[in-house]
Amino acid sequence: MSDLFEQAGMAEAAPRPLADRLRPTALDQVVGQDHLLGAGAPLARMIETGHLGSLVFWGPPGTGKTTIARLLAERTGLAFTQVSAIGTGVAELRKVFDQAAQRRRTGQGTLLFVDEIHRFNRAQQDSFLPHVEDGTVTLVGATTENPSFELNAALLSRMQVLVLKRLDDAALDALLARAEAHMGRALPLTDEARAQLKAMADGDGRYALTTAAAVFDLAPGPLDPAGLAELIQHRAPHYDKDREEHYNLISALHKALRGSDPDAALYWLARMLSAGEDPLYVARRLIRFASEDIGLADPAALTQALAARQAYEVLGSPEGELAIVQATLYLATAPKSNAAYAAQKAAWAKARATGSLMPPKHILNAPTGLMKDLGYGKGYAYDHDTEQGFSGQDYFPDEMARERFYRPRGQGYEARVAERLAAWDRLRAKAGQGGGD
Repeated sequence: MSDLFEQAGMAEAAPRPLADRLRPTALDQVVGQDHLLGAGAPLARMIETGHLGSLVFWGPPGTGKTTIARLLAERTGLAFTQVSAIGTGVAELRKVFDQAAQRRRTGQGTLLFVDEIHRFNRAQQDSFLPHVEDGTVTLVGATTENPSFELNAALLSRMQVLVLKRLDDAALDALLARAEAHMGRALPLTDEARAQLKAMADGDGRYALTTAAAVFDLAPGPLDPAGLAELIQHRAPHYDKDREEHYNLISALHKALRGSDPDAALYWLARMLSAGEDPLYVARRLIRFASEDIGLADPAALTQALAARQAYEVLGSPEGELAIVQATLYLATAPKSNAAYAAQKAAWAKARATGSLMPPKHILNAPTGLMKDLGYGKGYAYDHDTEQGFSGQDYFPDEMARERFYRPRGQGYEARVAERLAAWDRLRAKAGQGGGD
């Protein structure tokens, strides 16, 4: 594909970012997306059959979404039109659709590439439907957010979602090698600094090339990691507290805690806090975890989580973060049981199913004579007056059989709880009340 600046008649000497100068001119030059472009992959099959459907490219920044869309238009003979959801309204979209309809009448189709498509509201997204449906445009949307959360179901059902991967070290190495070939010299970096540059890029090819350009322009000589860090400000990891990555990382922390892996839990905790997550949000999630995944296996877990939150509120950052670290380690290494969580779900479901059943009369108080006459409180056994401190009476509604909601897992303190419940079941059975199922 000839350079867009040349097509516009601009001078070759016009300043252009290195990433733009090295933009692939053929699909086989795109790195890191072989699962989409390799032999037998989805996009390769579309090109072979000559049928390109509407698509959503979902992936991190700098992974080639715009470039692939341009090259697909070229390979399939479609006119390429690009808009951004930022600053584009329905009026502008209507003009794009009118132009596409005119091209269609002359026999040429249009690939409409919409960057940041998730930023369009529902009305704007709905405006695409008839034009996608009748083939006026082949829509290719790019998004860094989960399409299932951000796109209308009607629009999403007419598009195929393709996931672009963050660029791995091999892909970033290939880009840096291209930059060196283009500049005619090696990057002035030590091996360690080169590795650090790739780590700073965090899978973003555009960032890697932009950083490489700065190194070419500004480095007085070979830079070590400290020199590179001084030259280039450290890049914040991809993280948006209102978007999917926020939920991905808290899910990873929760799963690592559940899996009793303190090291992985600390890694995900560090990822969240170093990216700017509110430590009190993490502390609240730890409190929830203590009840959901540990419960009575270690009753002190909830106390530890609550104490960590309080300590952070007293100390603030960064001192208070150590209390969150301590709680994370405690929860990761504590015995695990979801018995309380499972019991809650089962009891709530039963309560919804049984409606407004009255408690059995023998456990109701009888403050009036009428209530006594109706049998309120009759036959109630005061447990502390029994030999075992346990009467074995039935406390469920008369119309409902006993249910077993809480089933201790036998981990940690719950093993003792299980023994106690088993002993009470035996006493209950002896009293003729049954032990539940």
